[in-house]
Amino acid sequence: MACDALKELSTQLGCIPRDPAGFSSKMYTVGLSLIGGVSIVFLIIGGYYILMSQGNPAILHKGKSYIFYAIAGLLLAIFGYIFLQVILVDILHLPGFS
Repeated sequence: MACDALKELSTQLGCIPRDPAGFSSKMYTVGLSLIGGVSIVFLIIGGYYILMSQGNPAILHKGKSYIFYAIAGLLLAIFGYIFLQVILVDILHLPGFS
C-alpha cells in the first residue's frame, strides 16, 4: 500500500499521518483496539474463574471483579473517545478532527 508522501509517513505499522490531529486520531484508534482486545481477554478469564469456582466465594468474587473491571475499562475508553469527538468536533470545531 502506497502512502501519500506529503500527508503520511510510511512505517512498518502502515501509513501514519504527519499532522498532529491525524496522528492522535490514528493512535487513539489503535489504543482503543488494544483496550478492546484486552477487555475481551479479561472477560474470558473472569468467566473461566466463575465457571471453575466450584462454589468457592473468593474465586467467584475474583471472576466477577475481572468481568466488572473489564467492562468498566472498555466503557471508559469508549466514552472518552465520544467525549473527545463531542468537545473537539461538535463544540470547538477544531480543524483536522472531523
